[in-house]
Amino acid sequence: MKARQVKTLLYEQVARIGKAVSSPKRLELIEVLGQGEKSVEQLAAATEISVKLASAHLKELKAARLVESQRDGKNIFYRLLDDQVSGLWVTLRSVAEERLLELQAAMKDLVSHSSELAPVGGKELLAQAKRGDVIVLDVRPESEYQTAHLPHARSIPLAELKARIGELPKGKPVVAYCRGPFCLMAKEAVDLLAKKGIRAVRLEDGVAEWRARGLPLAI
Repeated sequence: MKARQVKTLLYEQVARIGKAVSSPKRLELIEVLGQGEKSVEQLAAATEISVKLASAHLKELKAARLVESQRDGKNIFYRLLDDQVSGLWVTLRSVAEERLLELQAAMKDLVSHSSELAPVGGKELLAQAKRGDVIVLDVRPESEYQTAHLPHARSIPLAELKARIGELPKGKPVVAYCRGPFCLMAKEAVDLLAKKGIRAVRLEDGVAEWRARGLPLAI
């Protein structure tokens, strides 16, 4: 094989990854799988598509060695191949946020005021949570919390928050997070808490962003 043919083949193989992540729904599937292993049915529900379409997208991701699957009886469960795949999503999204004005505008629509976002993150937020100065609230499903979560975070899934709001210590500000900047669960949680007179802000980072920054996670 000639050198030019070899070089072309190399680029073609790398392009397989680009092709696999060229679909908005496949990117969303990667984001959801970054929270932990899920069945096809769970992934279809989380991304609001049919099971048939979810299976087709997952087949493409599997062909590119981005996800792997395991059968358990009649159910098929998928997981990311490794943390690099989750990091790829974070990097790709971050680059898009920096360069695409349309995305920047869409992100601004998620918040009415800058005060809705957590003023600190990373190690400073960890220190505040450890001291008990703030309550870090994970509003993702319990199974995702059990897979990995931010240190010192407590789990109250969004669907249970209204009924369990009394579990939150009175007078403590709340920092809510979910699956990352595009996730709306934390925003809904902040809105609900605000209506109940609880000071709350949204942390844009999720587990994937935390991991990509080399920050510790609790498992």
